[in-house]
Amino acid sequence: MSEYFARVVWERGSQNFIDKKYSRAHEWQFEGGVVVPASSSPHIVPIPLSIAENVDPEEAFVASVSSCHMLFFLDFASRKKLVVDHYIDRAIGTLAVGESGKMMMTEVVLKPEVTFVGEEPGRELLEELHHLSHEHCFIANSLLTKVRVDLG
Repeated sequence: MSEYFARVVWERGSQNFIDKKYSRAHEWQFEGGVVVPASSSPHIVPIPLSIAENVDPEEAFVASVSSCHMLFFLDFASRKKLVVDHYIDRAIGTLAVGESGKMMMTEVVLKPEVTFVGEEPGRELLEELHHLSHEHCFIANSLLTKVRVDLG
């Protein structure tokens, strides 16, 4: 078993809190020392109460799914002696009303573009690698959200 830690810090400062016109800007602080400026999504809470440049929880959710999938893909590709040169995923998450009637991330679509050096695997092997990656991804295994891979 492993444990992971994040420290989330928000401060009111001199803002009037009760009128709901307070900034949603905050920080995510991680054990290795990285600090990520975070905020609510401007799609949920309008600017200037949200900070568009900061990472919002919904974006982080999509990135987390994509990153986990990619890391397993790289591992499985290396086991097959395939050399991955670049991996770019333009993942898309959809926030909508779920079957429960509550807002949730209903789907994450991964759109990986992978460049290999030397032998280029066929479509069947690519699909197998992505299937294995999805089956092993800790994050995907923790979700109610539908996750699918679109290879174009």
